[in-house]
Amino acid sequence: MAREKLKLRRIDNTAARQVTFSKRRKGLFKKAEELSILCDAEVALIVFSSTGKLFQFSSSSMKETLDKYSGHSKDHDGPDHKPATPLDLNIEQTNCEELSKKVASASLQLKQMRGEELDKLSVVELQQLENKLEEGLSRVLNRKGQLMMEQIDGLRQKLFLKFLTQGMALEDENRRLRQQVVQISMAGRPASNDTENTQIEEGQSSESVMTALHSGSSQDYNEDSSDTSLRLGLSCAGWK
Repeated sequence: MAREKLKLRRIDNTAARQVTFSKRRKGLFKKAEELSILCDAEVALIVFSSTGKLFQFSSSSMKETLDKYSGHSKDHDGPDHKPATPLDLNIEQTNCEELSKKVASASLQLKQMRGEELDKLSVVELQQLENKLEEGLSRVLNRKGQLMMEQIDGLRQKLFLKFLTQGMALEDENRRLRQQVVQISMAGRPASNDTENTQIEEGQSSESVMTALHSGSSQDYNEDSSDTSLRLGLSCAGWK
């Protein structure tokens, strides 16, 4: 829905008029400053309030700007100054009309692309508009897919680097654990050899003890047998 233009007229209320003057003056000075900065233009602005108070803004020097303006006005108002001919005015008016038509046509196309003001379009024109929209949508989807693939590739690279770093850390940890195991095993070997030697010596000593016991018992048995035979022999001789 088009916005209605408000008719400009003098504000009757004095307080409201003063407030509006202050706000609009600040906005005007701000726009002048932006124009001078963005376009590298030399701007000088003079404003007198209804009470006769002076307000001014200058991007460089007010006096130099006024002197330049005075000299420029004299040059244009001098005897060599040629006024614009009706032909030049017609050409400028024609150019302005063409530019206005181009702006209006571009604005209408933009509204139709957004789905507005389609009542005056025919079926062929609607089909052409649909084809344009499909082409634009296809380009948008292609660009979107390209950006998504780039993001996915970036995430893959980050994950690969992360896993590679973790794998290297795990490999270092495994290598350290292997070294610790080897050191522990090397430190435990002499103790096991001493234990085995001790067990062997204990085994030998027990075998020697058993051998001695067996030999002692057999010797005692032989002595007892000889004593018995002797005693039996003596008794047999007495009988005879």
